[in-house]
Amino acid sequence: MTDHFALPADSTDGEVAAAVEAAVRAGTAWRAASAADRAAVLTAVADALTANAETLWRIADSETSLGETRLRGEIVRTAAQFRLFAQVVVDGGHLDAVIDHADASAVPPRPDLRRLNQPLAGVVAVFAASNFPFAFSVAGGDTASALAAGCPVVVKAHPGHPRTSEAVAAAVRTALPDAALLGLVHGFEAGGTLVKHPRVAAVGFTGSIPGGRAVQALIAERPDPIPFFGELGSANPVVVLPSALRGDVTALAQGFAASLTQGVGQFCTNPGLLFVPDDEGLLKAVGESVSASSGGPMLTPRIKEGFLSGVDRLSGLSVLAEGSAGDGELAVSPKVFTAGLEEFAEGLPEIAEECFGPAAIVITYRDAADLPEVLGRLAGSLTATVHAADPAEAADVLPVLKALAGRLIWNGWPTGVAVSWAVHHGGPWPSTTAPAHTSVGASAIARWVVPVAYQGWPAELLPPELLEDNPLGIPRRVDGVLS
Repeated sequence: MTDHFALPADSTDGEVAAAVEAAVRAGTAWRAASAADRAAVLTAVADALTANAETLWRIADSETSLGETRLRGEIVRTAAQFRLFAQVVVDGGHLDAVIDHADASAVPPRPDLRRLNQPLAGVVAVFAASNFPFAFSVAGGDTASALAAGCPVVVKAHPGHPRTSEAVAAAVRTALPDAALLGLVHGFEAGGTLVKHPRVAAVGFTGSIPGGRAVQALIAERPDPIPFFGELGSANPVVVLPSALRGDVTALAQGFAASLTQGVGQFCTNPGLLFVPDDEGLLKAVGESVSASSGGPMLTPRIKEGFLSGVDRLSGLSVLAEGSAGDGELAVSPKVFTAGLEEFAEGLPEIAEECFGPAAIVITYRDAADLPEVLGRLAGSLTATVHAADPAEAADVLPVLKALAGRLIWNGWPTGVAVSWAVHHGGPWPSTTAPAHTSVGASAIARWVVPVAYQGWPAELLPPELLEDNPLGIPRRVDGVLS
């Protein structure tokens, strides 16, 4: 695979339409493919990404400056997503197959009913993220899960890494039965054209709250509504309870600083709010850890401008610590502010808005009993974390945090999202537009399927997943019993 990918031009309306229409045609055969065949393709995509890692990371580094270690690891993660969905497709649990046999004695009488999830009828549009050129981009979780569901995909590339996007698309297409199953378009205007195309059946988006609102507005202009699955902004509160002070507060502070500055803070799970007891030793440790940290270059000039604007918004607070900036004109320094719980509460909701980058507020409290009321006023987040040595101490904050976030972490840090069956990467607005769904993990496939029920149909016309003898051996609920 060559690394000489030219900088692509913005896609015209005609080119966007052509990509969608080609995906529609390719999707006919893809939907009809067996689970085994679809899984084999997904595994082949993972192999193609791994085989081209040397070229891919170099192109991505030239556009993002994220470095070899980070980018190689992200390619491994991206390939793992495709391998996970190969398992999901073969398992068949996502199909939610249900059979209710006819029962003439029921009131009213019940006919034979069989229900199964099927792929959305149309193309899934995906908006690539800025901060993960592989794992949340052209070959990211949205694309992997949509292809696994049986849907063709057209991706709107992120302008922060257009050559990387072209290179990834080229690698993925070598493993697809039809290259048109993965379309790729570029440019701001192309995103609007893509969203409004009548054959687009759903949209996946990872980006900012203003960007998500813009996509929602475009969908509202369509004559037919379509689902929008957006991952937007998240402050990811971390609550340190008094019993945590009995442990190693230096390690706790260092863990916070490491999580805050990972990837120059450009993670959607960055810990932006740290609630701590008003303890001099802990505050000193946090200040020293942040002061010893360094930042680095942001991904794009626009992201740097957004970070500096967010820091300026918090300038009325006291500065607890600031790290070093690192090298490059896009480099920024980690910065942590501090406020008392009452001061913080008075500034809600604006004070708690996400500042995308290595910035956070440390909120001090005197009585943990005051936390639930303030936590309950926070906007939705992808994660919420508790640090404590005594589990009973978390009883009052747990009910609030369960309503606030999609993933609850105990004595850990929110950065880092596992690619697994059980993970949930979602949460209430504004962290996502659809808190019942996840953009990472096996359940992400549920966004791209819809149920259809067959009433009284002959066996020869039923899909194999609903035949009486269950030839594919998938999980099913038969007459109310899961088998």
